[in-house]
Formats: sequence, C-alpha cells, structure tokens
Amino acid sequence: MAGYGTRADFTTYATAAGYAFPDGTTDAQKDAAMQRGSLVIDRYEPRFNGRRTGGFAQERAWPRTGATTYYGEAIPADTVPVAIINASYEAAFLELTNPGSLSPVVTGTSTVKREKVGQIEVEYSTSSSTSVADMIAMATPVVTVIEGLLWPFLCPVVVGVLVV
Repeated sequence: MAGYGTRADFTTYATAAGYAFPDGTTDAQKDAAMQRGSLVIDRYEPRFNGRRTGGFAQERAWPRTGATTYYGEAIPADTVPVAIINASYEAAFLELTNPGSLSPVVTGTSTVKREKVGQIEVEYSTSSSTSVADMIAMATPVVTVIEGLLWPFLCPVVVGVLVV
C-alpha cells in the first residue's frame, strides 16, 4: 500500500514546516507513517464529492472523477490535489511521532468516570450518549491544520427546510 505523495516530498514538507524527525527515523518508519496518514485522510471520503477514478478497486480515495472544490472548480480526474497530499503529510508526521494517535480505539464499556490515586480523585465529564457513532466522534481527535487543508474539497453542507 502506498501513501499519498513520496517519502522525499514528505521529508521536504516536514522540514519546511519546521518539524524535526526523531533521531534514527528510518525510511521504513516514514513509509509506514505515510500509509497511516493517508488512511486518516481517506476517512474523509464520504465528505468528498465525485467518485474514485479507478472504481472500488482503487487503493486510495484520490484521484476522483467528477470532483470539484467547494467553489465549484473542477478537479481533473487524474489529479490528487496538493492540499490532500499535504494533509496526509501532516497526519503522517503526527502518526510518526505518536503512533495510533489519529486512530483511537473506542470501547464504551471501559470508560472511566471517576478515578482515585492516593489522595487525588478526579471525576471526568461524561456524555449521556451511548451510541457508537457518538463515542467515536468524541474520541476522534480534530487536527485543525488537516481540517484546514481539506475543507476546500469537502461537500458543502446545505441546510434545507422541508415545507409541506
């Protein structure tokens, strides 16, 4: 499986952004992080318009046929926008420096409400919702730089009123 972009471009992007790779980071670790970062971006696929250019067998969500930007600009069917690639690099760097941080495992039955260690006691806020979708949404981190890079490619939300 391949991530978006190339290892060389990932390294250049991260360095230009002022990120420092941990000492001893191998090419294999960068490749694995890029794969995980690309999977994070592909989770947004339901919010991208268009469809996979290569159909269901296409490995990644991009390139897409019939995709447009938020402003209606057509995106060529053979193109992965630079912002999509850069968003995957941001996710890859987070995954490289903190593996699994963007893909939390959610188990509703193991939620801690109150915890006491010695004389310190902490009570965490809880949600009244028990739906799996709500628990996943609450546990999934929001990385504003990734959201900012992706928003021009997400379907606009149109609020409608149904009048009968």
